[in-house]
Amino acid sequence: MERYDVAIVGAGPAGSTAAYRLARARARVLLVEKARFPRDKPCGGGLTVRAVRQLPFSIEPVVEDRITRTRCRLRYGPKIEHQSPRVVCLMTQRRRLDAFLVEQAVAAGAEFRDGVHVAVDSETELRVDGRPVEVGAVIGADGANGITARSLGLGGAIVNGVALEGNLPYEELPGGSWHGRLVLELGTVPGGYGWIFPKGDHVNVGVGGWGDQGPHLRRHLRVLCEHYGIELRQLSDLRGHRLPMRRPATLLARGRALVVGDAAGALDPVSGDGIYEALVTARLAAEHTLEMLRGGVAGLEPYDTAVRRELDPLASAGWGAKIALDRYPRAVFALMRLPVTWRVLDGLVLGEVSHPGEARGAGLKAMQVIRGLARLAGSPHMAPA
Repeated sequence: MERYDVAIVGAGPAGSTAAYRLARARARVLLVEKARFPRDKPCGGGLTVRAVRQLPFSIEPVVEDRITRTRCRLRYGPKIEHQSPRVVCLMTQRRRLDAFLVEQAVAAGAEFRDGVHVAVDSETELRVDGRPVEVGAVIGADGANGITARSLGLGGAIVNGVALEGNLPYEELPGGSWHGRLVLELGTVPGGYGWIFPKGDHVNVGVGGWGDQGPHLRRHLRVLCEHYGIELRQLSDLRGHRLPMRRPATLLARGRALVVGDAAGALDPVSGDGIYEALVTARLAAEHTLEMLRGGVAGLEPYDTAVRRELDPLASAGWGAKIALDRYPRAVFALMRLPVTWRVLDGLVLGEVSHPGEARGAGLKAMQVIRGLARLAGSPHMAPA
């Protein structure tokens, strides 16, 4: 029987980065993935500077655009144009990013097997293409539809959002400058928004919102396209996906197993972005798994506490902003017009402010108003402070 210190199921950003960190610490790591690489994944492909700071190496080889400008509109009407003083987000494609991250993990010493069938029998044993593998720990990084959490009784208590997106070459877009700019259409989809994100030779166009918007996403996307002179049929690679958002009862670790990234529902509720959370959970997973393998702790339960300590303040603020924007879009949009609000938002995406509660002065007051609007609206979805 094959033996490894750690098996990681899923080679997205969370799984590959955890594999890299563990392999660099001389753990014997098996990284397995059901798809054959390189493979694409539905995702806007943006990495905030806050997320990039979580990476232990540069992703410069796969960067396709750098964002300094943001255009926000409310229900395809009033518009905000914001110019950030620094680059706030790097744009890439998941096909390129994920392959690059796997390369780094392999170079660090992890063994990678793609295109395989994986069955998780317990927290210490897997079957890879039917062959048993014994491990000291299992990390589930296989996303919203993965098997690891279900097999080991982890996860649960997830609120699912949904998104639909496609790609369009620049030559088929109306005139104007698209590079370096994020376009956000707020108040257009319940529980979400529409977007246009620039890439190297195309833009990613999409919409996302509450889970019950699934049957309506195609219509929402068609409306978004029409406002920009695009026909829905022009989009290629059209695909939908779930956006898992954890709740307080979500179980992230037990014994010798834990979940990271989308498998843990670690996703920002208001933006739908999960790469920052994926990289944070990967770092914490590697730290706590190494501690257990060295005999410092008996199990991985402390990882659950560490994730909540690091991510809950930001997630709680994200739920609040999501609910407030849903119920009081005009009031939230008015607050977004204020320069102090953008100073806080820039600080958040740059990683200089870990959550809105750390803002100061007028910026903090603006964040408190948004939080107050969320409390006024009330919602069964909203996470407690």
